[in-house]
Amino acid sequence: MGISVNLPEMNIKEDEVKLLLAIKLLEDGLVSLGKAAEIAGYSEKAFAEVLMHRGIPPIKYSDLDLNKEQKNA
Repeated sequence: MGISVNLPEMNIKEDEVKLLLAIKLLEDGLVSLGKAAEIAGYSEKAFAEVLMHRGIPPIKYSDLDLNKEQKNA
């Protein structure tokens, strides 16, 4: 399945648009890390490194997960 989006002329490359879209979809919880990496055109490892470089955690824990981890620590 392909999606076509018409954007106004911008000084931004298609690869950067894909990366930004993938990051936003991941942050909003709409896709997994693997799917976001695929959208951006990266391996999962490389995408996680890009996220960390931008200060974005590649894995999000819910409050429940964090509480469980803290109890087990």
